[in-house]
Amino acid sequence: MIAECLVVEFEVEGDDCPLAAATRATDARIEARPPQLREDGNVLLQFSAPTDEALRETLDDDDRIRYLHVADGRQEATYRCLSKHPCVVHELVSAGCMVESLQYEGGRALVMGAVVGRTVLQGVMERAGDTVGVKLRRAYQLQSESEPSLTQQWDITPKQEACIQAALEVGYFDVPREATAQEVADHLDISKSAFLERLHRAERTLFRQLFL
Repeated sequence: MIAECLVVEFEVEGDDCPLAAATRATDARIEARPPQLREDGNVLLQFSAPTDEALRETLDDDDRIRYLHVADGRQEATYRCLSKHPCVVHELVSAGCMVESLQYEGGRALVMGAVVGRTVLQGVMERAGDTVGVKLRRAYQLQSESEPSLTQQWDITPKQEACIQAALEVGYFDVPREATAQEVADHLDISKSAFLERLHRAERTLFRQLFL
């Protein structure tokens, strides 16, 4: 039995998949579930983004997208569709990366997942080297399942936890403040608006559990 499991984050640049192309053409930020590859090579996609008519039109005009369905919410829309264009993510999965979530912004993709052992990670990296620009942003050992993570304890998302940790590390919560929101966002390699949105959502969740 292999005792080590690593949490990994990959950054993908240069992929021409529909979601990357759509965020390259618009200002949208997309949060996606792992794509589901069908036997015929087509891919089932489910993702969400702040309500954006330009994104909707871009996807609707993409000949590689079929059966696009959009469910509008108060602040964001949920998209479901079929893509005729497999993306680089499938190469990482084939090499052993268990993809858990994806984020697309500005034509780039951030892939978050896990690999079992460093040997598998090496294989994933070798497979990634044969594709478009894929680089490993970070890898760290998954903590014991018997020790609940902050996300499990407080019902916040991994991305919200990362924002809180980064803000603490660079002094965003210090008095006087040692870092600006933009500096924390740059540290996370996300937009300022994305950082503030995740931070405020996490604060709301935490405060509700503490005081209500």
